Amino acid sequence: MQKRVLGTSGLEVSAIGFGCMGLNFGYGSELGREESVALIRQAVERGVTFFDTAEVYGPYTNEAIVGEALAPIRDQVVIATKFGFRFEDGKQAGLDSRPETIRAAVEGSLKRLGVEVIDLLYQHRVDPNVPIEDVAGAVKDLIVEGKVKHFGLSEPGTQTVRRAHAVQPVTALQNEYSLWTRGPESNGILEACEELGIGLVAYSPLGKGFLTGAMGKDTALAEGDFRKILPRFTPDAMEKNQALVDLLKRIAVEKRATPAQIALAWLLAQKPWIVPIPGTTKLHRLEENLAAAKVELTATDRAEIQRAAAEIQVEGERYPAQLLATVGR
Repeated sequence: MQKRVLGTSGLEVSAIGFGCMGLNFGYGSELGREESVALIRQAVERGVTFFDTAEVYGPYTNEAIVGEALAPIRDQVVIATKFGFRFEDGKQAGLDSRPETIRAAVEGSLKRLGVEVIDLLYQHRVDPNVPIEDVAGAVKDLIVEGKVKHFGLSEPGTQTVRRAHAVQPVTALQNEYSLWTRGPESNGILEACEELGIGLVAYSPLGKGFLTGAMGKDTALAEGDFRKILPRFTPDAMEKNQALVDLLKRIAVEKRATPAQIALAWLLAQKPWIVPIPGTTKLHRLEENLAAAKVELTATDRAEIQRAAAEIQVEGERYPAQLLATVGR
């Protein structure tokens, strides 16, 4: 597996990471703990060194799975987790990035992950009630104490990035980015990363499964699958957005690859400091995703994809209004 460095931080990770959320959270199905541990270890065996989790996944249970899986090879991997939510009765209940909450969250994450230090700690969503300088300062203190190595933000606005970076250098931004979610190209995030030396960790690089070509207007989503509330996953939207999958399929045939591999290869080709973190519960999909690192898209290929994608109008917002309000702040 090729390696990449997140910005100018020196934090080196595999070119393709593993998003662990879907192992037991968000998609209406749950891979057993033993199977989840095995899959994470199989990812390590295949060269993955970058694993992403968060306290809110479960809550809490995803971190415990990741910690158990990676315990035997802790020194060989980079673990990222996140803080930023308030919990009541074991359920997410709004945002909370007060410094005391951050510290409590980190202590909990350290315990569940079974580690002495968190490699990369993200604020999961910007809390409008807490100045970002206070957030960055709290993480800076944790870095000085040796409990955290690197600071990250997920889905912030560019001014927030700059304000945070002035207090504690930001190693990585985690934003949704794919061929059908291209906000980082237009909202200043890519430019800010380039200017400030920050890496971009692309979550949902396969469009929450849609860009694999395995979904369509007749796909029945399971109860508890959060995609049921997403505007892009209505039958009408999926039917209209099929044009983007058709584009990936056409390029895939030419490259003797799969649509998912083309989607990931396209992301990798955008910038050398972009690292996608696709998730899966299946070994054959894991292997398919990792093989994308070997798919080479020429400048001509990328230009063709750019031209064709520009003619496709993506149907539906990526989140409903209440969730869209929490990003880009």
